[in-house]
Amino acid sequence: MSIAVIAGLGNPGAKYRDTRHNIGFKLADKLAAKYGGTWKQEARFEADVAVITHAGRKLMLLKPQTFMNASGRSLGAALRYRKLRPDALMVIYDDLTLDVGRSKLSVSGGAGGHNGVASILSEVGNGFARFRVGIGAKPDKSMDLAEYVLSKFSKDEATHLEERSPFFIEQIDLILNEAIESAMNTINQRKAPPQSTSA
Repeated sequence: MSIAVIAGLGNPGAKYRDTRHNIGFKLADKLAAKYGGTWKQEARFEADVAVITHAGRKLMLLKPQTFMNASGRSLGAALRYRKLRPDALMVIYDDLTLDVGRSKLSVSGGAGGHNGVASILSEVGNGFARFRVGIGAKPDKSMDLAEYVLSKFSKDEATHLEERSPFFIEQIDLILNEAIESAMNTINQRKAPPQSTSA
């Protein structure tokens, strides 16, 4: 089944806007902007929703407003309403096992400690496409995980991610245009350019 729903994960509210955990929201916003989508609140899905047209197909973009740990409740409602299987869904989210600016595509596996993904696995099941964007590892292993993912990017990291954003959107376009396996082979072998650092 081809992808019909794209969800960017994050937490609602200005407090969380530029945090590491909200990279999914940010890329969903960029997708909507590129394809002329307008966000509207959709109470039945507990989400902000935008409809875009990509290569002649209508796609639904979602930003769950349930807070990260209950993302599955929103996405489960959307898939059930549209009578779609998990493989019609692509989820965009942060991954601290990847360097800042790296991206990876997968379609199976566990939650990897990501509470939003755990919620989706519980409510939707496995088999959805996962577009993971690197936010870098914790600077100190003793640092609380929640504290880290809810922290904001440094100025250099934020600049680097902004520079990489067009490539992320290109990769998402590739996923929509090709078979998942083919897109995975292309995306997962690409290396991000070294992060620029200020003098």
